[in-house]
Amino acid sequence: MRMWWFITTLAISAFICNSPVYAYDNNPLQDICVALNDSQASVFVNGKICKDPKLATANDFYFSGLNVSGNEVPGLGFSLKTVDVNNMPGLNTLGITLVRADLEPQRIGPFHMHPRATEMITILEGTAYAGFLVPDPANFFKSRLFSKILNPGDVFVFPQGLIHFLYNMGYKKATFLFYFNSQNPGFVIIPYSIFASNPPISDDILAKGFQLNKTEIAELRKKFS
Repeated sequence: MRMWWFITTLAISAFICNSPVYAYDNNPLQDICVALNDSQASVFVNGKICKDPKLATANDFYFSGLNVSGNEVPGLGFSLKTVDVNNMPGLNTLGITLVRADLEPQRIGPFHMHPRATEMITILEGTAYAGFLVPDPANFFKSRLFSKILNPGDVFVFPQGLIHFLYNMGYKKATFLFYFNSQNPGFVIIPYSIFASNPPISDDILAKGFQLNKTEIAELRKKFS
């Protein structure tokens, strides 16, 4: 009987270890995904619903126009052109996004982070100062800055979820390519997320959180609204 239990247990263990079902979830491709019991409601999958493979064409895997700059982001001094699943449907489930960015002289890509992706950048034109912050495990009130001055042909990487920035320190426009290992990296601009939230965070909370007075908080709201 003991030998029978041993063989049975060994067989079950072998099946579990070699099963294609793994004990972890795929990374989410949206910020929230609220469970819904209504089977008649619209379906939102982790990514986009797939086209019948027989209907796919070469154009689903093609994009043109990355040689010119994209749309300007008002007030921030840079323009973006994104190649993602929305304009190249063949990227669905492949876990990649490409962005061209053009940054005006003496302007900064503001402090931000991508909750779902690591970002690798290469500079094509200009000179830039890039950096990211890593929390100090010995003192969570501090962080460590990793930064480099980048020239054409240089490559730098921002690890997933870490706050980073990019500053055009030159006197002409700088052009970059950004590569993300997610089809929906997420884009959280730190100051705008805090001071321009909807509904707004109360002045009392912000004043206490940043050790400022309400007049200073009001000024920051104006800057980032």
